[in-house]
Amino acid sequence: MSKKIGVIIFPGSNCDHDAYHAMKHVMNAETTFLWHKDKEIGEQDLVIVPGGFSYGDYLRSGAIARFSPIMEAVQDYVKKGNPVLGICNGFQILLEAGLLPGAMLHNEKLRFVCKSINIRVENSQTLFTSGMEKGDVLNVPVSHGEGNYFIDGEGLQKLQENEQIVFRYCDAEGKVTKESNFNGSVDSIAGIVNQQGNVLGMMPHPERAMEPLLGSADGITFFESVFNALELA
Repeated sequence: MSKKIGVIIFPGSNCDHDAYHAMKHVMNAETTFLWHKDKEIGEQDLVIVPGGFSYGDYLRSGAIARFSPIMEAVQDYVKKGNPVLGICNGFQILLEAGLLPGAMLHNEKLRFVCKSINIRVENSQTLFTSGMEKGDVLNVPVSHGEGNYFIDGEGLQKLQENEQIVFRYCDAEGKVTKESNFNGSVDSIAGIVNQQGNVLGMMPHPERAMEPLLGSADGITFFESVFNALELA
């Protein structure tokens, strides 16, 4: 049975069509765009908050988008236990909306980074990663200037204790090194889930790694994991 995927569009989104293409044309899912002024999400199996520069990234990345009408619907959707995936700017929006803990700072070297990197699966027991193994390495692109994830010591301890860290930046062999943590994120964090496990935020772009022609199809591995979990839910 085809999954129903909703992709939110904010003014300034530039990865919404990437996500739509990945879901509809690669994963063969029934995919719908959701406008930022919509007040209802409808019957979706998964909502994607895509990357881009919502509202021009004024104030802070995601700081204005979190007040869009659609985000109230997202809050309700999450409270009902439904899954939400925030990618890049989508992760930033989820942080600003309080759906995930922590904040985003400018990259450590204050440069916009756009390249392929590696991330390691840290928790394979989530809705999003249950089809993968802990330690698996995915090669996916990043494209951000404010991807330096920050959380205080107490918050980091909670993330670690609750196994909310889902992805860490690593090298091609899966080793977490200072060099692989190119943006300076605390504990090399590339993606986290909420305590309930139904909201994932990640800075890398799996939707841009869906076809070998693009340099990597590891995004398919990720989304197959998500879709299989949704099938069993």
